[in-house]
Amino acid sequence: MTNKDSSDSAQRGAHGKAEFGHVPVLYKQAIDLLAVKRGGTYIDATLGLGGHSYGIAKLLGRQGRLIGFDKDTRALEMAGQRLASPPEELKNDWPEVKLIHASYAEVAEHVEPHSADGLLADLGVSSMQFDDASRGFSFQAEGPLDMRMNPESELTAEQVVNQFDEATLADLIYEFGEERRSRRIARAIVRARPIRTTAHLAKVISAAARPMNSRIHPATLTFQALRIFVNRELDDLKALLDTKSAPKVLKKGGRLAVISFHSLEDRLVKDAMREGARRGMYEVLTRKPVTADEEEIEQNWRARSAKLRVAELL
Repeated sequence: MTNKDSSDSAQRGAHGKAEFGHVPVLYKQAIDLLAVKRGGTYIDATLGLGGHSYGIAKLLGRQGRLIGFDKDTRALEMAGQRLASPPEELKNDWPEVKLIHASYAEVAEHVEPHSADGLLADLGVSSMQFDDASRGFSFQAEGPLDMRMNPESELTAEQVVNQFDEATLADLIYEFGEERRSRRIARAIVRARPIRTTAHLAKVISAAARPMNSRIHPATLTFQALRIFVNRELDDLKALLDTKSAPKVLKKGGRLAVISFHSLEDRLVKDAMREGARRGMYEVLTRKPVTADEEEIEQNWRARSAKLRVAELL
């Protein structure tokens, strides 16, 4: 589960001091591995509150271009405000910024072929979404069962929980949550219907499945599964990694950097980059995924599962 930008709207300055509070996950590692070129064109495929984008923009200069994508209109609005406020010393040396309300799966529909020097995708839920109980992503606060990253989408978690049959519900909890107790949980959910809130769902799951790990709430994997399914996250990631998408918009020598937060995402990224390397399309720059160090995890617990992989287009 990601912390694209901490609740304080994070961003680290050139001397390591926080300008907006905390720091996006793997911030320095992602910026360094993108090897941002002054005057280049870069895509933040998962804009969030603009933490990574702000850091990229500071390196681009006035001839540069930054393109940001997000499904969430609120995120676009807030990131737009941040990116419209450069540091005083960079007000006359700030890149062109273009923000697009769309999934990163649609990047090739909005960006010219072979025009980008780098693309960064920080997958998952931003803190703005996760910490807002009204969005329904978290079981730690009472809220509606929504979970839509794009508030304009039709399918909600409440519809899935209350309308899907038991077998289908069990299958999606197992597939997208890798939850071994999926059938027991699905059975409990069906018996408890109607379920309208995050707290009610978490209570039902907790009663059906005892915690296997004292550090992980028993509802964690089911909530993950519902969120992934509702937002078509794996489908969108597959579309981004497809040869007709991210590789199509990158220039030769352009870099693709992806931060994932669970094994389902990481497996797709790893396999796509390895297959690209086998076909002579990519050079994989990260033999092993880059992970957060103890200091970052201590400052931001959500960074514990983050994995960064980077490949360069040949």
